[in-house]
Amino acid sequence: MRKLKLQMNMTLDGFVGDSKGELNWMLPEVDEKQIQYLHELTNSIDIIILGRVMATEGIPYWESVAKSKSKNEEVAYANLFVKTPKIIFSKTLKSFEGENTSIEKGNLKKAISQLKAEPGKDIMVYGGARFVLSLIEQNLIDELHLFVHPVAIGNGLPIFGKNLSLN
Repeated sequence: MRKLKLQMNMTLDGFVGDSKGELNWMLPEVDEKQIQYLHELTNSIDIIILGRVMATEGIPYWESVAKSKSKNEEVAYANLFVKTPKIIFSKTLKSFEGENTSIEKGNLKKAISQLKAEPGKDIMVYGGARFVLSLIEQNLIDELHLFVHPVAIGNGLPIFGKNLSLN
């Protein structure tokens, strides 16, 4: 059975975005061990799932990076992101222009369970915060890959609810 993996950056005080969803607190990935770990993690998946907010912001960004002429790690990741099938979970989104992208409007738990039962590599969720919180609350995420930045912002968007056990 496939696993659903979460890859997300967060602050020391447990937020994945500030109160407006901004990520200006994030530090660049420059550590070679971290970059290698990210490569291995990315190569272990063949589907990406996202919530509506993350999809509408992230997919156009990565598609524009992939079209750039630069030769760097970000472009290499962008190319992989664009070619990987992406499923946007949204009850409100009618359509979306993006390469290898589809929309899932059905029951979250049922849809994730069906994806996990299909043959293939693992599945990655990149966010956003409310979508990830919903996945965690329904115990749908199998692995947490959290990159904690040495920054505290005081308040913002959490992905962990109250009284949550990660056993």
